[in-house]
Amino acid sequence: MHPWLEKQRHLIDFTLAALARRKAKNIGLLAAYALLVFVLASLALFTQALRKEAGFVLAASPEVIVQRMVAGRHDLIPPGYLEKIGRLRGVQKKEGRLWGYYYDPVVSANYTFMARPAEEVASGSIMLGATLARARGLQPGNLISFRSYAGKLFSFKVAALLSPDSELLAADLVLLSEDDFRAFFDYPAGHYTDIALSVANPQEVRNIAAKLANALPDSRPILREEVLRTYQSIFDWREGIVLTVLAGAILAFALLAWDKASGLSAEEKREIGILKAIGWETGDVIRMKLWEGVLVSLSAFLLGFVAAYIHVFYFGAAIFKPVLQGWAVLYPSFTLVPAVDGLQIATLAFFTIFPYSAAVLVPIWRAATTDPDAVMR
Repeated sequence: MHPWLEKQRHLIDFTLAALARRKAKNIGLLAAYALLVFVLASLALFTQALRKEAGFVLAASPEVIVQRMVAGRHDLIPPGYLEKIGRLRGVQKKEGRLWGYYYDPVVSANYTFMARPAEEVASGSIMLGATLARARGLQPGNLISFRSYAGKLFSFKVAALLSPDSELLAADLVLLSEDDFRAFFDYPAGHYTDIALSVANPQEVRNIAAKLANALPDSRPILREEVLRTYQSIFDWREGIVLTVLAGAILAFALLAWDKASGLSAEEKREIGILKAIGWETGDVIRMKLWEGVLVSLSAFLLGFVAAYIHVFYFGAAIFKPVLQGWAVLYPSFTLVPAVDGLQIATLAFFTIFPYSAAVLVPIWRAATTDPDAVMR
């Protein structure tokens, strides 16, 4: 083995033995340190996984959604708008969509009703999201009745349940035929809720939106990237709230760790004096204490990060889920796909390992450069 590596190995062995002599004190520090990393890493991993999940869900959504605005409010798309949009160069596909919300007093929740072509859902039948079906105890073949906003009672047969894989998107979704949708909501013929556009070239999305704004001045184009950016901002905001709430505890630990790292006990000073007296160089003492700081902070980081990973991806982030994930009566059940941002973890490692390791250097340098007899006294 290279002499330098051999020397470092002996320094590490000596450092571990020194840490073991103050076992209770160092285990307490390690546990508090790992707990801090666990909290910060859980927040980082959970919000990153939610951002990824939002990206996966929105990847299949249309590039542009066009809504009509009247007096600053969302209004129905009147007949003729689809034909006007169809003349815009770059629009690959356009579809008038019919959807709306329905409040069900049985479970005190809002459902999203959406019309689908007759080839997908037959008239008199519906398809339900898995969360909604569980809440109402429905299975394929069951009948369910809804009272429309006009007071009419409509009965539908549950044709099928939507795939559990789409539960995050379809938790409260009810798919029905266009004729049933228009009859249930008393929708005027030829009108749509909004228009979904597919654009062949992603680089042309903003140009298409600008053309739409000129061609249809009362419309509001909503880009997919804007929706995704809104979700990112919501997750960042919620993460910031949790960090603000925990700021007091984090600051208290930072002061404790700094005090521990920047000061030396009488026992540690005596140990340094003895090492100097038996011939240790000042550089060796500093390196030995630097290894102590690195071993403690690195161990705490690894313990805290692994615990956070298990907490988020195997136990669903049970501690932070209610705050970061939001709330709904019909909340979907889904499993987070592990997503680790390397830069985010590197930043967390830097701010948890480096400050503690660096803080031990100043007091050690002062003690190591002092006369051994004075240090031991």
